[in-house]
Amino acid sequence: MKPRFTKRFDADYAAFPKAIQKKFDKQLQFLLNNLQHPSLRAKKYHETEDIWQARMDRHYRFYFTIKDDTYTILAIKRHTD
Repeated sequence: MKPRFTKRFDADYAAFPKAIQKKFDKQLQFLLNNLQHPSLRAKKYHETEDIWQARMDRHYRFYFTIKDDTYTILAIKRHTD
């Protein structure tokens, strides 16, 4: 699998501190190797638009779609409990 990043994601990523960027980078590697990796807790977020959500940590999530061999990374957001 390969990643593709949207402009929205690029802006989100740039706005977060380096520590959050580093967490995303680590989780992205897990995603590229195994969608089922336990730390991702990946799940369908929006069924009709086929958007997935994965965990970076307790407070942050990233959102993506899957088409063919590409994960399109849409955004990073702070997760509200």
